[in-house]
Amino acid sequence: MRVIVCGINYAPEMIGIGPCNTALCEWLKAQGHDVVMVTAFPYYPSWKKREEDRGRWSSKEMVNGVEVHRCWHYVPEHPTVVKRMLHEASFVKTSFLKQMMLPRADVYMVVSPPLVLGVSAWLVSLMKRAPFVFHVQDLQPDAAVALGLLKPGWLTKILYGLESFAYRSAARVSGISEAMTDAYVAKGIARSKTICFPNSTVIPPLESLPGRGHFRKRHGIRDDEFVALYSGNLGEKQGLDVLDAVARILKSERIRIVICGDGARRLKLEDEMLKQGLKNLLLLPLQPRREYEEMLVDADACMITQQPGSGACFFPSKLLTTLAFGRAVVAVADEESVLSRAVREGGFGVVVPPRDSAALVAKLEELAASPAQVEEMGRVGRRYVERFEAVQVMPPFEAALKELSGVD
Repeated sequence: MRVIVCGINYAPEMIGIGPCNTALCEWLKAQGHDVVMVTAFPYYPSWKKREEDRGRWSSKEMVNGVEVHRCWHYVPEHPTVVKRMLHEASFVKTSFLKQMMLPRADVYMVVSPPLVLGVSAWLVSLMKRAPFVFHVQDLQPDAAVALGLLKPGWLTKILYGLESFAYRSAARVSGISEAMTDAYVAKGIARSKTICFPNSTVIPPLESLPGRGHFRKRHGIRDDEFVALYSGNLGEKQGLDVLDAVARILKSERIRIVICGDGARRLKLEDEMLKQGLKNLLLLPLQPRREYEEMLVDADACMITQQPGSGACFFPSKLLTTLAFGRAVVAVADEESVLSRAVREGGFGVVVPPRDSAALVAKLEELAASPAQVEEMGRVGRRYVERFEAVQVMPPFEAALKELSGVD
């Protein structure tokens, strides 16, 4: 089976959608399929291209056996709603042209966001006479409205119209959670047309994990300090204001907050640290793989934060890595969010309402005083995440692609 996947994020991007796209393509390649990835030059989460990629219009490379075609796209240094639209539109145009130049695939797959990829996928599907799957990592219009980034009006109607068109035009519509496929049905899509395709993870054997203490020693963190870690994109949707508020009011000297990542809000966090002189808050850039693993091993709990209204269908992929490393979870999210439901049902952490810094402080102090409970949450989480291993998640989706392609 020949598969062409089109999405704006891919390796070497370390967080967000990129690792998910990479895992899928490399899995399909390992099963003997001919896999091509059409993507952009790396830019996420720093919103900055690598120096060697600036000015390049296209490239072709082999990455772990996958043929990867990269297309030029506009990357704004300070993304706004309008600039993000231009950013996505530029990739939609160049990736469409690239797919038209490539030999026909048996089945196409596009990963949204960008939402407008659904239109270009329909055109490619029509002209190449092959079906396409529209895979959604984030319900863009719903999230933008919930966060207040979009107000009801003509632009919102256009985005919902594009979303509806993509769903109707695709042979299948897939999403990363059952809540997301339920949302498709609520939007008028037949259940038989939907596929639940969660993001996957690799659970490392315990004996392969780094020894404890390396990260703490490197950053001057005492062995008796409780480390609460946030790692990932530092953007608007993450609701990070609650973390610097917690650092300001946290009285316990035994609790250290570590924020590791990059994104649109990093400069603001740095300014807040300098202004407030926050000694219990450590802000780090994205870490290389081994240092990242050492950081996870030395953390006592990992925080996953969301803005109110943003998590109704969204299932954060960083949760899977957190659980695979046996860390307890502190979810700062709406009670009805997919994340909160998973934490409560799985029993591997605690849930705190968004923007409630006092409740978060109280919960961190409670966990810091209960090391045995925190360790048990980590053990429970490692067992829970087994359902998201690649060997569980990938085969059903591969089978759905083969059925659509008509190739045995």
